[in-house]
Amino acid sequence: MSQYANYLNEVGMLNRTPRSEFAFLGAGAQSVAEHTYRMLHIAFVLARISEPPVDGLHLLHLVMFHDLTEARTGDHNYVNRKYVTEDLGKVLEDGAREWPNGNEIAAYIREFEAGETTEARLAKDADQLELLLVLKEQADLGKPHVDEWITPLIACLKTSVGKQLAQEILATRWDNWWFNQKDDSHWVNGNKRV
Repeated sequence: MSQYANYLNEVGMLNRTPRSEFAFLGAGAQSVAEHTYRMLHIAFVLARISEPPVDGLHLLHLVMFHDLTEARTGDHNYVNRKYVTEDLGKVLEDGAREWPNGNEIAAYIREFEAGETTEARLAKDADQLELLLVLKEQADLGKPHVDEWITPLIACLKTSVGKQLAQEILATRWDNWWFNQKDDSHWVNGNKRV
């Protein structure tokens, strides 16, 4: 029975594992778990708007497990990867043995990494789109040099639906969901309700 508890505690490490890109961005902070959580919602949207339809549950599984290995390795950005070599094979071999249903989880991670199936390409786009949402927020808040990140990120998108969603993200202010509610009687203007 401890296999389940150990696995769930390992997943909890993702709450405390920082995303390393933020050191280079110079603003904000995010854990791997926070990144994965929004990715799950992005994948849900991508599955619903994809033509032809895709296996949404499979896509969600790919996203859910894609960064699980970072509980053991930490998150390494592109500069880190020039100098640090992660042994993904060893992590997955150990995980397959130690995680409940470990072979299934390892297979999802391998599929995500290979990026050959439609669902894996959508999952990889969800990964990029989650960062795009962060970058768009930083741009809307006036952070300089964000465009230098956005252009190559857009070039990494693999699916037409991912590119379509990216354009919608770029065309929408990050806080539009909040400010478009001004007609609501609960809207707060400063310290005074309207």
